[in-house]
Amino acid sequence: MKKIIFFLLLSTNLFAQKTELKDGDLIFQDMDCGPLCDAIEAVTEGYNGNDFSHMGIVYQRNDTIYIIEAAGSAVRLTTLEKFSKNTSKPMYVGRLKKKFCKLIPQAIDFSLQQLGVPYDDAYVYDNGAYYCSELIYDAFKHANNDKPFFELQPMTYKEPGTDNFFPAWVDYYKSIDAEIPEGLSGCNPGGISTSHKIEVIGTVE
Repeated sequence: MKKIIFFLLLSTNLFAQKTELKDGDLIFQDMDCGPLCDAIEAVTEGYNGNDFSHMGIVYQRNDTIYIIEAAGSAVRLTTLEKFSKNTSKPMYVGRLKKKFCKLIPQAIDFSLQQLGVPYDDAYVYDNGAYYCSELIYDAFKHANNDKPFFELQPMTYKEPGTDNFFPAWVDYYKSIDAEIPEGLSGCNPGGISTSHKIEVIGTVE
C-alpha cells in the first residue's frame, strides 16, 4: 500500500512540474466564456475527464512562445502570456507521439499560412473559415499528405440525454441568422485531446 501511495505521489509530482513547450505542442483550455463554452464542454469529454473548449498550436519565434489559434475574428498569432489569460485553470499540453513528429513543420507552416482567415462563426467544417480545432485538424491533414490525421465526428448541439438544443446555441445561431448544423461532421478540443496519436505531457498556467 505504501508503495502504491508513493508511486501516485511521484506521478502527480512529475506531472505537476513545469512543462517545457516545443513547436507543434497542442494546448487545451477550459475557457471562461459563459454558456457557449459550457455547452461545448457538456457534450465532449476531454483527456482524463477534463473539459476543454479551446485549443491552439505552439510556435516559437525569436525566443517568444506563440500560439497559433483560430479565435476572435480570424486565425491569429497570440503570445502564450496573452493566450493564458483566457482561463484561470491550468492548460493541458498534448505532444505528438515520436513517430508522428515529422508532421509538425508542415502543420505549423500550414497554420501560419492561414493567419487572417476568418473565424468560423457557423462551426461548419470546410466552409472557408476556421474554428479552433478545425484549424488543427486541417493543419495535420495537410501535413499528412492530405489524409485525415485526427478524426471528425458528428457534432451535436443538444443537451445530453434529450432532444432539446442548448438555449445558448439556439440564441447564438439566431443571432448569426443560420441553422444549427446538428449532425454534421466536425471536431472539438476535447476529442483531439483524447487522440491516441498524442500524449498529454503536463500543464502550463
